[in-house]
Amino acid sequence: MFILTICKMYVIVIKTNIPMLTTNIKPKVIIFSAPSGAGKTTITKGVMGKLPTLAFSVSAITRSKRSDEINGKDYYFLSVDEFKKKKDNNEFLESEEVYPGVFYGTLKSEVERLAKEGKVIVFDVDVKGAASLKRYFGDRALAVSVHVPVELLEERLIKRGTETPETLRTRLAKAKKEMEFEDDADIVIPNFDLDQAIMDAYKAVFEFLETSN
Repeated sequence: MFILTICKMYVIVIKTNIPMLTTNIKPKVIIFSAPSGAGKTTITKGVMGKLPTLAFSVSAITRSKRSDEINGKDYYFLSVDEFKKKKDNNEFLESEEVYPGVFYGTLKSEVERLAKEGKVIVFDVDVKGAASLKRYFGDRALAVSVHVPVELLEERLIKRGTETPETLRTRLAKAKKEMEFEDDADIVIPNFDLDQAIMDAYKAVFEFLETSN
């Protein structure tokens, strides 16, 4: 029997040059994170379909666009040079090199646009990006981690058919390290049954929105 696990995130505040939004509005945000193949994007979309006040923050990425992806909807697809230029211009709220030469980032302009529209902003990010966003938004954020055992992740990634043997090994090694950060999330959702995971995540998000200030 697998139990929904509630955790508390302990945030160490370090005085540093943390990127700041230009707007004074600090929205409520939902942060989904998990290793690749854990199903967080499907769960995110499932929860968003039940709560119309949620709006997705489209991340910037430097990898190649897949055939079923749309620029500006799934990601903002940038070249490495374009990404680095935006980073040099302080245009990201958070950014990470998640694989060698592959960068992800949350654009300030995207967050500010959604905040001004009065939306609850949803992020689908890696664990380091989740930690950065949680640190920035504090108690205005619910950090949700999706858990799947490494063996099941491997099976799902193979079925997805997007990985070479080399990239599969890289993703699985990264997944093992990322799972060490699960306890830093506010809540951990086990994804053994997708429909149940979506419902568990929906309940957690709904409760957060109802009870938080």
